[in-house]
Amino acid sequence: MMVSAPEIKTVGELRKSGYQVIPVREELRKNLIGKIRAEEILFPGIVGFNDTVIPQLENAILAGQDVILLGERGQAKSRLIRSMVNLLDDYIPIVSGCEINDDPFKPICQACLEKAVDQGEDLAIEWLPKNDRYSEKLATPDISIADLIGEIDPIKVAEGRYLSDELAIHYGLVPRTNRGIFCINELPDLAERIQVGLFNLMEERDVQIKGYRIRLPLDVYVVSTANPEDYTNRGRIVTPLKDRYGSQIHTHYPKTIGEEISIMDQERAHFPDEENLVIPDFIKEILAEITAQARGSSEINQRSGVSVRVSVANYETLLSNSVRRAIRQGDTIACPRVSDLPYIMASFGGKIELETFEEGREGRVMEDLIKRAVLRIFGSYFDVNDLEDIVTSFDLGNAAETGCEKRAAEYPEMTKRLDGLSAAVHKLTDDQRPEVVASAVEFVLEGLHLNRKLNCQRTPVGYLYNR
Repeated sequence: MMVSAPEIKTVGELRKSGYQVIPVREELRKNLIGKIRAEEILFPGIVGFNDTVIPQLENAILAGQDVILLGERGQAKSRLIRSMVNLLDDYIPIVSGCEINDDPFKPICQACLEKAVDQGEDLAIEWLPKNDRYSEKLATPDISIADLIGEIDPIKVAEGRYLSDELAIHYGLVPRTNRGIFCINELPDLAERIQVGLFNLMEERDVQIKGYRIRLPLDVYVVSTANPEDYTNRGRIVTPLKDRYGSQIHTHYPKTIGEEISIMDQERAHFPDEENLVIPDFIKEILAEITAQARGSSEINQRSGVSVRVSVANYETLLSNSVRRAIRQGDTIACPRVSDLPYIMASFGGKIELETFEEGREGRVMEDLIKRAVLRIFGSYFDVNDLEDIVTSFDLGNAAETGCEKRAAEYPEMTKRLDGLSAAVHKLTDDQRPEVVASAVEFVLEGLHLNRKLNCQRTPVGYLYNR
């Protein structure tokens, strides 16, 4: 429910209302306590951190500590930080027109101090929504102190102001986030001289601009992110800056296939015309397992990580291919199959880094990961010894041809022709629509092939399984 800003327009009215301005750390702490007591979801959309990362973050907020989140790419670090905005008040009062969100009762910038003297209790205020109290900066080597802290504005000097006049300053991103949350992503990528410039901001809460020392007691809650590989004494971080962060919290990738699938379902692109899209559980599990296999592979650079975005992008690609097939063939529903998996190469390849480069190696590594994932998920559904009836049917001279462009209507006939196949399909799904049956049949046949029970030959139109 949207909360409207209060109608109070002057500092005098604000004082009469009994409103109390509190520091942002105290505000975050107060609202966190309230949400915990009300058993509200603190960080919506965050999956898998309830027993690990979130308790540590709660402790840091309760302690009023600046925080750095350490983790590889795609571990929801930025989303977690952005969710902290929900712990801010819906609106806070600021001096109207102030660049740095001054507290109406205790302004700190020169312009607002002069207004307060001139206007007294009639000093105009406005109400700042919580979403405008969050700023984020991606650290890059070319960031300057002017970007973060501020700079002497040559236009204001040309208009007649002195260099020593605080009103000649153009404030940077951090002062403009006064009384809010400021995030620096990939902190070690900041040049060392800029890291040094953050010392006073985080400890003494004052800043220096072009050698002119301005005492600005900024009220900023600082959070940052970094890759653990870079956040070491041997990396690109200066030790005194590390010491300024009260809590260092490690994030992680989903610990279970179920968590990975939850994120995939949550984050994939959704479209209004998906009512005829059917996605078997084993297909989701295969995609999640592919990412899990990649995270454990010695052939992939684990220092850069294998992002959850790999699972999401592969999921989207697989679904897209099933939709494309359904449109072309006039199927009633779209249902992804094992034979669609080669199409994820397009979304998979750009998101992993191999330890060694060799022409064509990336494709072979991805193909191997897909096979291992299918084999592992197949093993969670079937004991291969229970499928001997299917193998025997192939021993008798039967064969089965599959493929991503093969019509779904041809698959139910296979379940009648091959003994035991119908029972195996029924174990996977009760849905007897041809498109779903086709997906289950392909999974069973590929699983038997990877368990070396069936031969598989690549054909111009798909795959031929035989003995």
